[in-house]
Amino acid sequence: MTDTASVRALILDARRRFEAAGLPEPASDARILVGGIAGLTSTQLLVDGDRVLDTTIAASVEQGFLRRLAREPIHRILGAREFYGLELGLSAETLEPRPDTEVLVDAMLPHVVRIAGEKGRASILDLGTGTGAIALALLHECGQAQAVGVDISEDALSTAARNAERLGLASRFETRAGPWFVRVPERFDIIVSNPPYIRSAVMVDLEPEVLKYDPHRALDGGPDGLEAYRAIADEAASHLLERGLVGVEIGFDQRDEVVQVFGEKDFLLLEERKDLGGRDRVLVFTHNRR
Repeated sequence: MTDTASVRALILDARRRFEAAGLPEPASDARILVGGIAGLTSTQLLVDGDRVLDTTIAASVEQGFLRRLAREPIHRILGAREFYGLELGLSAETLEPRPDTEVLVDAMLPHVVRIAGEKGRASILDLGTGTGAIALALLHECGQAQAVGVDISEDALSTAARNAERLGLASRFETRAGPWFVRVPERFDIIVSNPPYIRSAVMVDLEPEVLKYDPHRALDGGPDGLEAYRAIADEAASHLLERGLVGVEIGFDQRDEVVQVFGEKDFLLLEERKDLGGRDRVLVFTHNRR
């Protein structure tokens, strides 16, 4: 492209290049990249397509195109992704928060609100917090909730803390280094997690956007994909307040196995939810205290 390319011309150029490279969504990728890097809304892209970008911005757009052609995900290039209406910053050791995980927030939010209404507050533990997506979405929706986000990655914890600060939620969000419950002595009303659940043997079959750019230790759930669920189920009961709940995201084919893992630790399945594709996605457990 020339140094004086218009917004419309840049989008068309990107679309052609992305199509030629076999990227799955070339048109939307082109629009999102140009808009995100140039700081233009979707409406501005439509009505102001003849705008000529200055050479510095045009160069940044071109670098974004090259990164996408190398299969780097759109939102990693832009450095942020929206989740539950919140813009969350990303970093090298955080997963991109995805729409499927919003199902976990949808499932747990009514319980958080109910508990806060009954007790005046609700405490949340988010295991493997990453960007802080799940905890911060719940805090944003319930002003009486407080959360602790745990992760084994210091990079992820720093990212989550920055997200909380930017969203005005830092006073109700605390980060701690993992793994799991090692630095968490207290009990909570709600424990949530989107843990690693992909079987080790199929990691090599993941799309390049995931395999090359997502942190593997946030994806690899061990030989059977269940290691994280066992770790959570082993100790969750001793970290739950009375009538507390555990909510977890699962792989589409793991429902029965995860129910068994928690059942062996005296947890009862209270609720289950499917994602927008109709696949099993979220399980909510209560503990059968003896």
